[in-house]
Amino acid sequence: MPLTQSKTNERILAKLAELEQRYEALEKQMHDPAVAGNPVLITRIAREHGQLKDMVDCYRHYKNMHSQYQEAELIAADTDNDQEMRDLAQEELQVLQEQLENTMEQAREKLVMSKDSAIGAIIVEIRAGTGGEEAALFAGDLYRMYNRYAESRGWKVEPMSFSPTDMGGFREVIFSIKGDGVWHALGYEGGGHRVQRVPETEAQGRIHTSAATVAVLPEPEEVDIEIKPDDVIEHVARSSGPGGQSVNKLNSAIKLEHIPTGITVSMQDEKSQHKNRAKAWRILRSRIYDHFEQKKRAERDSTRKNMIGSGDRSQRIRTYNFPQNRVTDHRINLSLYSLDKIILGDLDELFKALADYDKQQRLENL
Repeated sequence: MPLTQSKTNERILAKLAELEQRYEALEKQMHDPAVAGNPVLITRIAREHGQLKDMVDCYRHYKNMHSQYQEAELIAADTDNDQEMRDLAQEELQVLQEQLENTMEQAREKLVMSKDSAIGAIIVEIRAGTGGEEAALFAGDLYRMYNRYAESRGWKVEPMSFSPTDMGGFREVIFSIKGDGVWHALGYEGGGHRVQRVPETEAQGRIHTSAATVAVLPEPEEVDIEIKPDDVIEHVARSSGPGGQSVNKLNSAIKLEHIPTGITVSMQDEKSQHKNRAKAWRILRSRIYDHFEQKKRAERDSTRKNMIGSGDRSQRIRTYNFPQNRVTDHRINLSLYSLDKIILGDLDELFKALADYDKQQRLENL
């Protein structure tokens, strides 16, 4: 029997068999009138069913080819068959072996990365850390870097909240990005980012080190997470800061406080209370969803090898050294001497290296 001798492959096939059973169970639920009549439930089930489809199709293709392989193996080994038939069966075995290996590789990748690939919307939060105005300017550089990358992929970027400084930097910036594969690419960006360069305000030409933190949160649909209205306190106040007289006269600023987790979100960028409330709820949902996902991930991975993409903001993940034109990702010990291109949004090489490493770690942890 080809391939299945490997313990890793056996585990993958066993997991795929479980997912096929789950897929078939979901199909039955979708045809249940009681489920079909519940819009929230049918949406949730249909989404999970759709997420499993690629993996199940791949697994069924593998099983079909494996059956063909076994049939060809019997023909090739049967001495009652003439030599020509046995030779043809032997040739078919070689072709099928290669196809089985390719399908198994596809199945591996789909199994360990499919959940990431299914997330098509994220909220990115960038905050200036140590370094004063230079840290705020660096936060602005990171914002523009991610914007340019998103534009190159054809993704939609939506600004949500800005806290600018006088020199053009940002104390904080929050924005959403939507598009196929957005979490798969940018999910590794959560953590501490450090910059080493000569600030524009530095007269002596000395290199300064500043920092910013990045949080990347999946943006869930309302059906993905249930937040009880009684668990959220809403505060309404007048907006402050720039925006003209009208913004200050209206009670348009919104603050949401989620009692069970203590997570709070404030939004006042829009003149409309309705728009501020809608944005605040989107960010709140993402932070609460991420809070519980982090807890589940910590429990699941406590005995496993460390995988990247945890989004721990206390972890220093990357250094941007401008004098040496070097970017170093400390999680995978990778240095690229192309900072000039990376800061302009050319992130494909870096993201591919992170994804390859992450995929390998996940396969070992199966």
